[in-house]
Amino acid sequence: MAIKQVSIFVENKEGRIKKAIDTLAKNNINIRALSIADTTKYGILRLIVSDNEKAIEALENDGFIVKENEVIILAVPDEPNGLNSTLAVFDEKGINLEYLYAFVSSKTDEAIVVMRLENMEKAIKALNDSNIKILDEKDIKEL
Repeated sequence: MAIKQVSIFVENKEGRIKKAIDTLAKNNINIRALSIADTTKYGILRLIVSDNEKAIEALENDGFIVKENEVIILAVPDEPNGLNSTLAVFDEKGINLEYLYAFVSSKTDEAIVVMRLENMEKAIKALNDSNIKILDEKDIKEL
């Protein structure tokens, strides 16, 4: 199952990321996971949040360009080779990984990995066929 992620395009200037985070805080939106990728002039702040609709509205009202897209969130063994064994499934099926970021939670012994893949449907099928745990929104809220 795919989860919706919020991507915020931020100018690579002092205080812009903090302003985006402040906007979410002022609107009582919890950040579950985040990743920042940057270039010389702009960056992309990718977030899994408690309320996408509310986050998008608040950020756009504060002048940010925001996009929502699908990602897959997996629970992988939090041990050496845990991620690699999962990535092997994509290699075997010829599925290109666009990006990933990860976090851990005190409520599970597994690492939580957020992934964007070139072919999301094919990736979900490959993961299901390999009995790899895909998290849904309920799972994320419980972390």
